[in-house]
Amino acid sequence: MPSFDIVSRTELSEVDNAVGGAMREIGTRYDFKGSACSIERKEETLLLAADDEMKLRQVQELLRGYLAKRKVEVGAFEFKEPEKASGNSVRQTVLIKQGVERELAQKLVKAVKQAKMKVQVAIQGDELRVSGKKRDDLQQAIALVKELKIEQPLQYVNFRD
Repeated sequence: MPSFDIVSRTELSEVDNAVGGAMREIGTRYDFKGSACSIERKEETLLLAADDEMKLRQVQELLRGYLAKRKVEVGAFEFKEPEKASGNSVRQTVLIKQGVERELAQKLVKAVKQAKMKVQVAIQGDELRVSGKKRDDLQQAIALVKELKIEQPLQYVNFRD
């Protein structure tokens, strides 16, 4: 019985490369001269630090640009509200989303069931397994999920006949 998995994975090594590139540019740009702007990655979170709101927005734009160059989708990042830090500086936490969250998984299962497709969708931890009798049914399921315009990037892996 053919099947495939719907997952959401972010390549952390590419995120590290993007952070490194952004930090190099922060070190060389004239408008950042003498400022204490930085980007750090700890586990699955990024910590952006800047002197003020304007510089924080510039750091965000730099990071987004470098992520796009590395082909890391920005939809996998959840930017939290900026918070005041010591002195006049601000910092912001950015979560890196890994895996399909429960609510999103349930939404996908519901959408496939409402379309009355000849496939079964099973939630397995932080991924979904879609199985059906024909490969065409699975391809229709992929097309349906892509039409839903979900913000979080999804990958379709482990396709088996």
